[in-house]
Amino acid sequence: MDMAIKIGMLVVFFGLMIGVGFYCRRRATDVNGFVLGGRSVGPWLTAFAYGTSYFSAVVFVGYAGQFGWKYGVAATWAGIGNALIGSLLAWAVLGRRTRVMSQHLNSSTMPQFFEGRFNSKALKLAASVIIFVFLIPYTASLYNGLSRLFGMAFSIDYEICVIAMSILTGIYVIVGGYMATAMNDFIQGLIMLVGIVAVIVAVLKGQGGFAEAMAGLGEIVDPSVSEAPGAFSSFFGPDPINLLGVVLLTSLGTWGLPQMVQKFYAIKNEKAITKGMIISTFFALVVAGGCYFLGGFGRLFSDRVDLATGGYDSIIPAMLSDLSPILIAIVVVLVLSASMSTLSSLVLASSSTLTLDFIKGTVVKNLNEKKQLLIMRVLIAVFIAISAVIAIAQYQSNITFIAQLMGVSWGALAGAFLAPFLYGLFWKRVSTASVWVSFVFSTVVMLLNIVCKSAFPTLLQSPINAGVFCMLAGLVLVPLVSLVTKPPKQEHIEKVFACYDQKVVVSAADAIGEPIEKEEVTS
Repeated sequence: MDMAIKIGMLVVFFGLMIGVGFYCRRRATDVNGFVLGGRSVGPWLTAFAYGTSYFSAVVFVGYAGQFGWKYGVAATWAGIGNALIGSLLAWAVLGRRTRVMSQHLNSSTMPQFFEGRFNSKALKLAASVIIFVFLIPYTASLYNGLSRLFGMAFSIDYEICVIAMSILTGIYVIVGGYMATAMNDFIQGLIMLVGIVAVIVAVLKGQGGFAEAMAGLGEIVDPSVSEAPGAFSSFFGPDPINLLGVVLLTSLGTWGLPQMVQKFYAIKNEKAITKGMIISTFFALVVAGGCYFLGGFGRLFSDRVDLATGGYDSIIPAMLSDLSPILIAIVVVLVLSASMSTLSSLVLASSSTLTLDFIKGTVVKNLNEKKQLLIMRVLIAVFIAISAVIAIAQYQSNITFIAQLMGVSWGALAGAFLAPFLYGLFWKRVSTASVWVSFVFSTVVMLLNIVCKSAFPTLLQSPINAGVFCMLAGLVLVPLVSLVTKPPKQEHIEKVFACYDQKVVVSAADAIGEPIEKEEVTS
C-alpha cells in the first residue's frame, strides 16, 4: 500500500508535466515563442520560473546538508541572502532595465545581449562558449542526491532514476519550449513550497519540537570546527567568514547566471515586474530559507550519517529516513520538482545559446526559423543526454574531477558575466576590453582552482570563495579597465541607451503624472 501511494504520486506528477508540455506547444512555433514565450509571461509564472531555476536538488540535498553540517542553523543566512540579494534586489535592480534593453537590442540570450550592447560578435561567441562549457557540468550536478532518496523510498537504481527524469524533462521542454517550462515551474514551485514546510515540521517534531532540537544542537561540540559550546545553534555559527562566502556566491551570483537573467527577458510588463519581485522573494525565503534551516539540524542525526562513504549528500536523506511513507513520497516529488525545473531552464538556455549565438551566422550563414527550432530541440536532447551520462559516470566511478568542475561552474559563470552585464545596463562608458578582461579573468581563475588548488591562498582554495573573489574582482576590474581603454563609439552607445528615453503612456494607477487642466479634459 505504501509503495502504491509513492508510485501513484509519481505517475500523477509526471503525467501532469508532460500534459503541460503538449498544452503549450502552440506557443512554441517560432524562436521568440520557444525561447521567451513571446515576451508575454505574467508575474506568477516568471517569479516561480525564477525561483525554481534558482533552487534545485543541489540546494535541498547537497548544499543544505553540507552547509548545515558546517555552520549549524546559521546556514539559514544563506537562504535569507538568496531571498534579499538573489531575488528582491536582483528584480529591483536588473528586472526593468534588462527587459527594456534586451527587447531594444532584439536579444533572446545573454551572448546576444553582449553582442548588441558592445557591438562585438566576438564577445557573443566567447560568451556562448563559456556558457556551453560550464552549464553542462552544472546540469549534471542536478542529479546528485537523487540516488539516495530514490534508494530510500523505492529501492530503484540511480541510473534508472536519471534516465527517466531526463526523458520526461526532455519531452515537455522539446514540445512546449519556455512556456511549458514556466507553467511546469509554477506547479513544481507549489510542490516545493508545501513540501519544504511539511518536511521541516515533521523533522522537528521527531526531535521533540523546535526548542528541544535547538537545545540538543547547542550541546554538540566538534573540536575540528570549534571548541566553543553552542557554536552550531548560534546566530552566526562557528565560521562566519566562510559562511559569508556562501551567502555572496549563492545570492549575488544569480545576477550573472544566464538561465536566471533570461527570465527577465520574457516578463510581460511593468506590473509583472513589481508583483514578480514580491512573489519571487517570498518563494526564496520559504524554499531556500527552509532548506538551509532544515540542514542546520543535520548533526542531531550524526548516528545515521556516514560522511566517509556517503559524503554530505547523505545527511538530508538520513534526516528523512524515519518519515511516514506519504511524507517520503512528497520529499521525492519535491526533489524531482527542484531538479527538473532547474534542468529544463539550463538545457533551454544552453540550446538557445548554442543555436542562436554560435551556429546561426557562424557555422550556418542562412538559418531560417524552422531550422533554428529544429536545431534547438535536437540540442536540448543532446544536452540532457550528455548531462545524464556525466551524472551516471560520476556515480559509478566516483570521478572527483567532475564533482570539482560542478562546484566551480557557478563561480565561473557569475564571475565572468555579472560585472559586464550589470555595468552594461547602467553605464555608457563600459568598454569592450573590460568585458574581455572579466571573461578571461574569471574563467582562468576558476579553472586553475581545479587543477592547482594548492597554489591558491588558503581562503581561496574553496571553489565557493574563489567564485566570490572572481565576482568582486570583476566589479572592480570592469570600471578600471573601462576608464583606461578605448571607449565605445558614441553613435552606437546613444542608440543602445535610447531605449530608456522612449516615452510610454500609463494609467494614473501605475504612475502619478502632471495634473491635466480642465479645459484640456473637456476640449
